[in-house]
Amino acid sequence: MNNFYTFTEIFINLYFNLNFKKMNKSELIEAIAKEANLSKVDSAKALNALTGAITKSLKKGESVSLIGFGTFSILKRSARTGRNPQTGKPLKIAAKKVARFKAGATLKKTVK
Repeated sequence: MNNFYTFTEIFINLYFNLNFKKMNKSELIEAIAKEANLSKVDSAKALNALTGAITKSLKKGESVSLIGFGTFSILKRSARTGRNPQTGKPLKIAAKKVARFKAGATLKKTVK
C-alpha cells in the first residue's frame, strides 16, 4: 500500500468521489480494495474486523468514535405504549437498546 488512508478518508472517498448511491457489502469490499490498493480478500478481512470490533464494543456498552467520521453508540429506549395501526388498540412496546450512529464534523461538512 503506497498511501496511508484513515478509515474516515476511505469511507468519505468511497461515498462521495465514487458516487455510490447504495452499496451492498460485496460492493463496499470491492471499493475499499480499489481505494486502498488492497486485495479483495484483505479488504473483506479489514471490513469484517472493523464491524466485528464495533459490534463487540457496543455489546459491552462502549461507544466507538472515528474522529471526523462519526460515533457508534448504544441508545436505551424505555418501554412505551404504542398503537396497532390496523385496529387502533394500544399495545406495550418493551424497553430495548438500539445501535446509534452520529456523523462527525468532517462527514457533515462533506455531505453539505
